[in-house]
Amino acid sequence: MGIHGSLSSDQLNIFNTQGYLVMESFSSPEEIESMRKRMDDLLDEFDPSTTSTIFSTKTHQHATNDYFFESAEKISFFFEEKAFDEDGNLKQPKKLSINKVGHALDELDPVFKKFSRSDKLSGLLLSLGYKKPVIIQSMYIFKQPGIGGEVVPHQDNSFLYTEPSTCTGLWLALEDATLVNGCLWAIPGSHKNGLVRRFIRDENGVHFDKPSPSYDQKDFVPVEVKAGSLVVIHGDLIHQSFENRSSQSRHAYSLHVVDTDGCRWAQDNWIRRKVDPEPIYG
Repeated sequence: MGIHGSLSSDQLNIFNTQGYLVMESFSSPEEIESMRKRMDDLLDEFDPSTTSTIFSTKTHQHATNDYFFESAEKISFFFEEKAFDEDGNLKQPKKLSINKVGHALDELDPVFKKFSRSDKLSGLLLSLGYKKPVIIQSMYIFKQPGIGGEVVPHQDNSFLYTEPSTCTGLWLALEDATLVNGCLWAIPGSHKNGLVRRFIRDENGVHFDKPSPSYDQKDFVPVEVKAGSLVVIHGDLIHQSFENRSSQSRHAYSLHVVDTDGCRWAQDNWIRRKVDPEPIYG
């Protein structure tokens, strides 16, 4: 295969203890610039009159239309909740109105595919024990200045469930992520308590199978990182981010990986692909 595990025993210990790991300088400035430039080009080509789908982790309003469901195998654009005025018009330029672009950048765009299938990412996944990993979703997240929406406490396994559960989040900072512009926050060790609830798609649409627990904000710690840092997130880790009320955006490229060897993709997940994704290796 030619790929070797890249994590040290200390790094694996931190990940297994905390439920997340920060890898500084995972991406070079050139790599970051290429992804940011490519997204800028994609936004130039995007016609905002073709969709007005809003992405919100509070209301999950986006998860009621076909545009969202079909985005699993496309490059689709989702607006910030506060992007529109009362008359439905954008309050700022389209480039400052998009919440995220997803969910198949890693498959359909050569620039994002190059990073997503790089040897360094494969080596990381090999270290974590993946036998035949696939990227089940990829997205570019903007966290726009002034209107970047809150992401409520959640676990990635809730949305991307396999039996047994195998999801890992890979969150690459394309800009510095700070307390001011909406960095990630996590409850260290919370992954050890298992999965709290699932996000189900059935004949009634999409919904959680249980109400959200209430979390004590004092248990969360900020995960402030420099551009180029990769945050590796266990699928059961409880994490969140707050609104971005600053004048500085907080761009990130986020991947979610699941294994396909020895586990089964849950049929009631929101993602129902017509064509299975190609394994990264294995």
